[in-house]
Amino acid sequence: MPGYLTRFQQIAVAGVADLQLRALLDRQQFADPQGEAAALGISDAAWPLFGLVWPAGQALAAAVATRPVCEDEHILEIGCGLALASLVCHRRGARVTASDCHPLAGEFLRENLRLNCLPPLRYRHGDWAAPQTAELAPVCAQGPRLQGRYQLIMGSDVLYERDDAGVLPRFIERHAATHGEVLIVDPNRGNRAAFTRRMRSMGYALDESLLTGPAPEAGASAWRGRLLRYRR
Repeated sequence: MPGYLTRFQQIAVAGVADLQLRALLDRQQFADPQGEAAALGISDAAWPLFGLVWPAGQALAAAVATRPVCEDEHILEIGCGLALASLVCHRRGARVTASDCHPLAGEFLRENLRLNCLPPLRYRHGDWAAPQTAELAPVCAQGPRLQGRYQLIMGSDVLYERDDAGVLPRFIERHAATHGEVLIVDPNRGNRAAFTRRMRSMGYALDESLLTGPAPEAGASAWRGRLLRYRR
């Protein structure tokens, strides 16, 4: 036993065939016997969040399911978790790279590719706060580090904490093409305005739209969020 429990979910995304996902059973799961997650700053409470299907992730998958596929466009998903949006792009033939800092994200991605009979999809370790020095090795304990630049960078619920130092915008700037798009689904967190100010300082213009969806669980309120589309 790996130390945590999983379940299988069938996820419907309009415009593409349903996807089969292996996910964690619930938010109570935790297993970090070697301390890998702790060494990366992932707390016990945050550990299971990568392995669950979230409404924001489903909304991002829905947004890219109808987006035109361009042969010469490179796409990056940041904080991918179960990488639902990446799987949708991959199934549609886009050139996509999924990235996360959780030690198990790559393993879950490989299993979900297998479940859906999909070919390999590039996964890279993407730690936003990692020091960017000339000595930073291209490979770490979690595998190859994220490198390169992308015409589309996408993420769901990545504005979950205050970022006074602008760590995430700087990470995006390191990997964004000179001209391109950043697509973020935000479940109305309180950090959107500060993030947008930093994105505008890097030359991005914002177009946003409201999102609504069914309640994520029984007894909860309907889900609401925003689709943030930054272009330059």
